[in-house]
Amino acid sequence: MALTETTIASAGFLIDGKWESPNRDLHNVVNPASGEVIAQVPYATLQDVDRAVKAAHNAFLEWRDVPVVDRVQPLYKFKDLLEKHSAELATTLSRENGKTIDDAKAEVRRAIQMVEVAVGMPSLMMGESLENVAKGIDSHSIRQPLGVCVGITPFNFPCMVPMWMYPFAIAAGNAFILKPSEKVPLTPTRACELLSDAGLEPGIITLLHGGREVVDALLKHPLVRAVSFVGSTPIAKYIYATSAAEGKRVQALGGAKNHMVVMPDANIEKSAEAIMSSAFGAAGERCLAGSVLVPVGKAAEPILAALLERCKKLKVGDPVDASSGMGPVVTKEHREKIVGYIEKGVAEGAKPLCDGRDKMKGDGFFLGPTIFDNVKPNMTIAKEEIFGPVLSCIRVDTLDEAINLVNNCPFGNTTTIYTSDGRSAREYATRIEVGMVGVNMAVAAPMAFFPFTGWKQSFFGDLHAHGKDAVHFYTEQKVIMSRWF
Repeated sequence: MALTETTIASAGFLIDGKWESPNRDLHNVVNPASGEVIAQVPYATLQDVDRAVKAAHNAFLEWRDVPVVDRVQPLYKFKDLLEKHSAELATTLSRENGKTIDDAKAEVRRAIQMVEVAVGMPSLMMGESLENVAKGIDSHSIRQPLGVCVGITPFNFPCMVPMWMYPFAIAAGNAFILKPSEKVPLTPTRACELLSDAGLEPGIITLLHGGREVVDALLKHPLVRAVSFVGSTPIAKYIYATSAAEGKRVQALGGAKNHMVVMPDANIEKSAEAIMSSAFGAAGERCLAGSVLVPVGKAAEPILAALLERCKKLKVGDPVDASSGMGPVVTKEHREKIVGYIEKGVAEGAKPLCDGRDKMKGDGFFLGPTIFDNVKPNMTIAKEEIFGPVLSCIRVDTLDEAINLVNNCPFGNTTTIYTSDGRSAREYATRIEVGMVGVNMAVAAPMAFFPFTGWKQSFFGDLHAHGKDAVHFYTEQKVIMSRWF
């Protein structure tokens, strides 16, 4: 579907295996590149939430008894359908989110990788056993599904982040309810259609749309056993506190302020390429985006010069145009928020080396890359998550100073060091108080078989997304001891 097309699509609910498209409480979905309304999404009522959870619970009661080798069969078919429809999914994603088509394709590929790992559930959820723990007594452990699990996902990865959750939950024997961001409902809706086409039992996957009222109803419903969330830190804290108070298992992934340390011995050209991808890929709307540049000593001038040269050549435009290096941000309101941070940076004394406001154009929500120099750690742009294409440069003299700067940050999602020295890399990775560390990487995003290990104010809970943590999160462990006379 072309970006200029004005056909209004719709995103409905999937409840108990049936698609519903209620013509009430409709909210517009806007193409960020054109400002056009491309779809409308209905919001669920409290009654919708209640019957959806009850239907999911009833489906779970049968699904948990399906052998795990049979539970993963629809996921094999789902993976095949995702492969066949990957270009369609990427185009839909680009239209409603604004990220470039290459970024969208990469996201769909990451989503597929999650399914590839989840189909290994027959091995992943194995327990342990030991005979003669005492005379004549044997002991073994098993993992069993929880029940109805809920996922509340953000606008920036509408294909990948939901699949951090529901393939693992479903393969482990749970029923899953997805409440995606109302800003980008089309991609998760299409993915759920494909999962239904793969032959999944009715009620095992449920799709609801809505705002805070729907979220609160899910968090407090007595039949919901576990909640997964990805979003900002304030909301992550709320989700965590509310869900825990209701006795639910919860993993809540929050915001970030990710630092990129450049040593004087770094390969400047390669480092600049990686930093550009980290800071300005997906218009900086990623929880793993590098937003603070920390050049050590003599690294400052050459790395800034290399970045500015690349910013001059970066095309900001139509995300489906293969020549565009960056698309728009997701909404007009979000662009205004980012512009507010740029204005605050200038007011607090930071020096803009390039100003993204120069790229604001047309009816789309475009904003170019911004790089600030002379940023101090106490400035707003150095402390708060901006979630946009703004890079703040804080110069330091030593690696120790860089490590202290990063460790004093309240967030702990990811960080990267650019260096040619193994000792510096090892010291940084060992001492840094951040959950995901890169060495000469653009974005240190773990593959599906490793967990997404944010620390500090970037994560609330004790079991992370995907990898083995996901298996543990979506199952309950039971230990059985037996003696026979």
